[in-house]
Amino acid sequence: MTSAIGSLFSHDEFLQRHIGPDQQELQAMLDSVGASSLDELIEQTVPASILRGAMPLPAPQGESDTLNELKAIAQKNQVAQSFIGMGYHDTITPAVILRNVLENPGWYTAYTPYQPEIAQGRLEALLNFQQVVMDLTGLELANASLLDESTAAAEAMALCKRIARKNKSNVFLIDENCHPQTIAVVKTRALPLGLDVVVADAQSALTTTECFGVLLQYPGSNGQLTDLRPLIEEAKQRDISTVVAADILSLLLLTPPGEQGADIVIGSAQRFGVPMGFGGPHAAFMATKDKFKRSLPGRIIGVSVDTKGKRALRMAMQTREQHIRREKATSNICTSQALLAVMASFYAVYHGPHGLKKIAARCNRLAGLFALGLEKMGYQCNKQFFDTICVDTGDDTGRIFNAAADQLINLRRFDSQLSISFDECSKVEDLQKLWQLFQTDQPLPNVAALDEELPQLPGIPATLQRQSEVLSHPIFNQYHSETEMLRYMKRLENKDIALNHSMIALGSCTMKLNATAEMIPITWPEFARIHPFAPKNQVSGYLEMIRQLEAQLVACTGYDHFSMQPNAGSQGEYAGLLAIKRYHESRGDHERNICLIPSSAHGTNPASAAMAGMSVVIVGCDRQGNVDIEDLKEKAQRHSGELAAIMVTYPSTHGVFEEGIRDICKIVHDCGGQVYVDGANMNALVGVAAPGEFGADVSHLNLHKTFCIPHGGGGPGMGPIGVKSHLAPFLPNHPVSSVDGIEASNDTISGATYGSAGILPISWSYIRLMGAEGLKKATQVAILNANYVAKRLSPHFPVLYTGRNDRVAHECIIDLRPLKDSSGITEEDIAKRLMDYGFHAPTMSFPVPGTLMIEPTESESQYELDRFCDAMIQIRQEIAQVESGHYPADNNPLVNAPHSYNDVVVTHWDHPYSREEAVFPVASLRENKYWPSVNRIDNVYGDRNLFCACPPIESYQ
Repeated sequence: MTSAIGSLFSHDEFLQRHIGPDQQELQAMLDSVGASSLDELIEQTVPASILRGAMPLPAPQGESDTLNELKAIAQKNQVAQSFIGMGYHDTITPAVILRNVLENPGWYTAYTPYQPEIAQGRLEALLNFQQVVMDLTGLELANASLLDESTAAAEAMALCKRIARKNKSNVFLIDENCHPQTIAVVKTRALPLGLDVVVADAQSALTTTECFGVLLQYPGSNGQLTDLRPLIEEAKQRDISTVVAADILSLLLLTPPGEQGADIVIGSAQRFGVPMGFGGPHAAFMATKDKFKRSLPGRIIGVSVDTKGKRALRMAMQTREQHIRREKATSNICTSQALLAVMASFYAVYHGPHGLKKIAARCNRLAGLFALGLEKMGYQCNKQFFDTICVDTGDDTGRIFNAAADQLINLRRFDSQLSISFDECSKVEDLQKLWQLFQTDQPLPNVAALDEELPQLPGIPATLQRQSEVLSHPIFNQYHSETEMLRYMKRLENKDIALNHSMIALGSCTMKLNATAEMIPITWPEFARIHPFAPKNQVSGYLEMIRQLEAQLVACTGYDHFSMQPNAGSQGEYAGLLAIKRYHESRGDHERNICLIPSSAHGTNPASAAMAGMSVVIVGCDRQGNVDIEDLKEKAQRHSGELAAIMVTYPSTHGVFEEGIRDICKIVHDCGGQVYVDGANMNALVGVAAPGEFGADVSHLNLHKTFCIPHGGGGPGMGPIGVKSHLAPFLPNHPVSSVDGIEASNDTISGATYGSAGILPISWSYIRLMGAEGLKKATQVAILNANYVAKRLSPHFPVLYTGRNDRVAHECIIDLRPLKDSSGITEEDIAKRLMDYGFHAPTMSFPVPGTLMIEPTESESQYELDRFCDAMIQIRQEIAQVESGHYPADNNPLVNAPHSYNDVVVTHWDHPYSREEAVFPVASLRENKYWPSVNRIDNVYGDRNLFCACPPIESYQ
């Protein structure tokens, strides 16, 4: 009877859906690697000294129960009408974009386009994003994209310092009418870099302040619209760079800052169809002059050609620059907000210039009607504006503000003023509700009468009305019906490989299942339509979910506290190092500024350390890929008086569990330093070992890796940090919406208090669905899958590093350097040839040049692992034919890969292998073939002929 009842609950179990191999496959793979069980495999692989006990988490839960539980939490949020503004506005995501991009795994499970031949779709969407930004800002070059408006402003400050040639000042001037969260983030970024920030009225302060750059808000944070030209001209004459934080929607109607002479324009594309989500994720942008292109942070999409001369897109210049320049990189940003930039670009394509102008004009007119009505009621407002009205309310400020909140209407409050920002979702009916709050003895204004009285583009003086064309490229003028838009997005999607095609075996990037059940809640209005600065009594559901997620992550990691503010792994690294820095300073150890970093570390580690004001000292690795303990001892002791921290990745970047991790922690602690464990490889630890228990003081977690937030073609990500209790007082806070229990003056890392809170329900759901049992099994299977792949490939490709019992962790590195010596075939040739087999390549040449790093994840079945291994083994046989001379070194299936569908129909075929061998190297591809849309892209041509705008429409045809 009991077993029969128990069977009623098994059909909705998520664990069996997340773990790729079934029980039969698990046993077959265990037999293959020589382990009797998953527990025995872990005992053979992970040092006994760090194995942990059970995690204090509930049992796994079914999908429907989990969604119901989260829905009940979400419904504790109150979806108010937010007129707060401050860079966050309600918007309408067109249903065709919502369903076919945000809710489509073909878009959200794609990886960063480091392999551009199989990423032409999202690269085109991102190129469109750059074109939108360039057109709207009036500048020559844009990136695609940055994390949020506030961090973009901080990046712009750093850019100003880099491009300053004659100006030796260390002062950055911020106009006092910038958004407060932006001022806070810039101040945080400036301090460890040795820069001083002055916040003042830029109109008067610029003439008396020696500075290298100035940040202006356009329109101002309070809605005031100002002609920037006199101030920019004054700055130019004094060799001061100008940064303008601009509202993207306003630029449809306003004279672009670039046309007013600005050097750099930054902002957020959130208003272009991306939900507020309690603060993110949203794609920020940065545009600048062409002459500054070599210093621009973030990713830039450029136009190049393939080997057949066909137009092709690729990431230009900054591709993984952190791994090349390390602590001298322009930025530590590794991810962007690609998925959100794609959504914003499609929003612009769908509405086109006329539709966008209509939306902008509507917001502006509602603001004008509201202001005119208030004036007739006796109130004073700003005369120049785009969509935000700031009202002098004197002693009535509190009464009006509270009366609005009682009606779920959120306004922004100053000392004796209130501001009201109108957006795409605002309605004419809202005017009467708002006027009612300001009720005086006078009757409420008549909207129709006001509309007749109001001029076109109210609040925008003729000198600031945009005259130049915008979005004139045909791509923004032909997809306005849903039918055509749907087909355009599908055409782009078909050009890309994502997880809905095949496994993506990227080492160090953990491309695991992003389950549909985990994704569903992010579009619920109770999560999506919440302003980040809404009153706390309206967001109790969000705060409850975040507290529960923090507790879940504490259980997973062994830390004591978490901060959800960092909105990318790079920002988590930065926040963690700042917490260490503040901790040392609180103890009077101001001289501790040395950060030890192993030579194998991710490039973001030294870049983050430099941003935190630390000096990097490299620690060597031994022949097994482990941290060289003797070298560590020598350098830790040599710098013991200055040692701030070590940044170490565990398991190591070489894909092994180092036996000496506890010794590493002790050596650094004994010399007065703190231990930062990079959380990039937590997928090999959860449920098995906990960094907070084996000696680490702080880690960031890549929620877009271990905890199932999808990569989205290069972002979003989240990088919350976990800390031991002694570092908790130094976690980040926020000047607008503070975190209880943390010093209000602490560092501010991101524009919103909880970073990209809108995607946190994904990780909450994953942990709730898996429970302690499921999370541990996920780690065990990830390690099994990696060892299975290493075992199958080792007779054909040497596995470079192994740990105890010749085991790898969750990833393995295969060494291709001997093959290059014997055949001339490179890791890039193998990566491109894998495309012909329908696979995305593993990570190339990191952390060791001439290698591939493979991470299969627990979500892949044995069937899929075998498909990948079979492809690699077949490729090895092709290399053997090059070695034997059967194929010429300069004309074989590898150096000519990938082969596009155009290769099938060309008249002249001048290769010593058949077309069939080119495009159908294994029989199964005849039934399910992914076709690269271009051949191998010429990277050198793209960098020598840098072109980062939409090409003529003829080239698309």
